[in-house]
Amino acid sequence: MGQTIGNPLSWLAQNVGGAGTHLGESIEQVKSPTNDIPQIRRLAMQDLVQVLKLGLQDFAACRSDAMFLVFFYPLVGIALIMSAMAEQLFPLMVPMILGFAIIGPVAALGLYEMSARREAGFKPRWSDAFSVLRSTAFLPILILSLFLAALFITWLVAANLIYIHTLGPDQPENMRSFLTEVFTSRSGHIMALSGMFVGALFAVTAFAVSFISFPMLLDRRAGLPVAVVTSLRAVRLNFKITMIWGALIGASLALAAIPFFVGMIIVVPVLGHATWHLYRRAVV
Repeated sequence: MGQTIGNPLSWLAQNVGGAGTHLGESIEQVKSPTNDIPQIRRLAMQDLVQVLKLGLQDFAACRSDAMFLVFFYPLVGIALIMSAMAEQLFPLMVPMILGFAIIGPVAALGLYEMSARREAGFKPRWSDAFSVLRSTAFLPILILSLFLAALFITWLVAANLIYIHTLGPDQPENMRSFLTEVFTSRSGHIMALSGMFVGALFAVTAFAVSFISFPMLLDRRAGLPVAVVTSLRAVRLNFKITMIWGALIGASLALAAIPFFVGMIIVVPVLGHATWHLYRRAVV
């Protein structure tokens, strides 16, 4: 709490050192048994309204720090889209944008920590976002993050295969010709519907696994198996509400991506803070 922050490089070195110190405890959290699952509360629509209000309050209180943390996500998104256009991979542009929903929980790790500190009565700082490096939950969080990254890559491969077997295998000459085929041809309709169905499966899988897992790992010494099982149980018990929440996240990220991903500077922090508060309401 009283740790002083010098220049960013020395601060990062301190925290990486802390991560090494806690490596043994992190390994224990990875191997944690699943016989101590916490109680799950039932959620209602009112809970979603309340957590969004709390998310907005957290964002207002930590606005400059939160925006600093997520500012590079629009840059990453723009870089991905420009790469796809340069390589004429137009069919992968929409899957890339929608794929942000899969890896979104990783982007929100620092925001969970900020909300937790503010909830505890402390003033959050941007450096709190990197406290995971010295946390005993570092290794399980890393493993879960790699799982979501692998899921994102698999989704892109699946989206490409769908295109190859419908409108492919040749890449379209330009975006206009691609969109014309999508909206006017039977093969384009099949591709769009298949992509939405398969993409929904990937999104639901990522959401169910990570809904509670990340904030729970940061909040308590639960262990990776317990966190994942708790997340799956929370989704099963509150299936309707959690699916509405997941759909809200997906729609918000899609809309935020339209103006060159600039909207993510606001949408990601608000949803990240709100997810922390939803976790606190869902898990006893």
